[in-house]
Amino acid sequence: MALSLAICGVTCAGIILSVLFLPQFKLKGINISTYCLCAAAGAACELAFGCVPIKTVFAELSANSAVNPIKILILFICMTVLSVFLDEAGFFGWLASVTLSHAGSSQKKLLFLLFVTVSALTVFTSNDIVILTFTPFICRFAEFARIDPVPYLVSEFVAANTWSMALIIGNPTNIYVASSAGIDFVGYFKVMALPAVAAGITAYAVLHLIFRRRLAQKIMPAPVKAELGDKFSAVSGGAILASCTLIMAVGSYLGMEMWLTAFASAALLCAVSLISALFRRRRPKELIGCVKRAPFVLAPFVLSMFIIVLALKQNGFITLAAEAFGSDAPVLKYGVASFLTSNFTNNIPMSVLFSPIVDSAPQAARLPAAYGTVIGSNIGALLTPVGALAGIMWMSLLKKYGVKFSFAKFAEYGAATSIPVLSAALAVLSFTV
Repeated sequence: MALSLAICGVTCAGIILSVLFLPQFKLKGINISTYCLCAAAGAACELAFGCVPIKTVFAELSANSAVNPIKILILFICMTVLSVFLDEAGFFGWLASVTLSHAGSSQKKLLFLLFVTVSALTVFTSNDIVILTFTPFICRFAEFARIDPVPYLVSEFVAANTWSMALIIGNPTNIYVASSAGIDFVGYFKVMALPAVAAGITAYAVLHLIFRRRLAQKIMPAPVKAELGDKFSAVSGGAILASCTLIMAVGSYLGMEMWLTAFASAALLCAVSLISALFRRRRPKELIGCVKRAPFVLAPFVLSMFIIVLALKQNGFITLAAEAFGSDAPVLKYGVASFLTSNFTNNIPMSVLFSPIVDSAPQAARLPAAYGTVIGSNIGALLTPVGALAGIMWMSLLKKYGVKFSFAKFAEYGAATSIPVLSAALAVLSFTV
């Protein structure tokens, strides 16, 4: 156990250091993610030192079960592809410009409209894509209007990582933890709807309190316009995403697996895009851009972390961890622990680690523990940039647009928002699960 635990610790430390100081580098024009290399090195060590038999790894990867990481990967990569396609078609950018243009001269109205728009989009699409799309528009709008962009940037980030817990497809961590616990689309929503609403309302109230004085000044409307790149692509992509979400909801009652629905929807999107491009004699640039931006790097990353966690499970650590958590107050224990652990290991490795711990918990505590872990994985992204890869990418974008926002400042706003939001979500969850 000691060896597999040591390898896991060194791997997680390497992932955090790589994310903070060198997230990626170029090799012959190809971007290489260093955090993925760290995870792969850790998995290779677990296999090389015999901490987990390779036969066991193959057996787990080929098992027809909800915890099969390949199924989970297909699910959240395909769902991300559907969201990225909409972004490539210009839908998110257009919606961002419409939102900003309706604020008039009131900064408080602007903050409210932005928070609501980002929240609504995040529920049905991807929090990462929404953040990466809205951030440039907010920076440009603030520059034209000569206002401080920080209140809006922080609000955008908080809204995206709070409302991402509402549906199982809102965050890769939701998908991993919930799928491992055998929770379906509708079952998840029934439990998480109220905690998400409580968290969202608390988040907005806290943000309004923090920035109320900085929002008192009137502004001159600033033109930040964006048009849909291709209306057909935007409409067809939106229709397929909406249909996919609806089928997942209905499929919960029919025993349909979500990964199959997501895969079929992504395949249909590709077919529609290619056929449309052929008939209109144009390049399928939205699809090409989508393929380039798809998070395929998550596959080796998640699979490597899966092997590391499997080694811990083989050597008894998972059982010990579950026993340490016990069966009392699982919502609070798992929620707080996952929230804090996300900021030491990043929320995706945390989810891979916590899923088997949840599965090893006493029967009565498993579902509350799973939902508590989901909340911690989402809200954990608010405390420090380490909490989620979106935080690192967001900080890089701010630097690119000349917005001064340090790690310490992130943590300052993060503590002020994440603690009350986490408390509200866990408190409501304790009554709904």
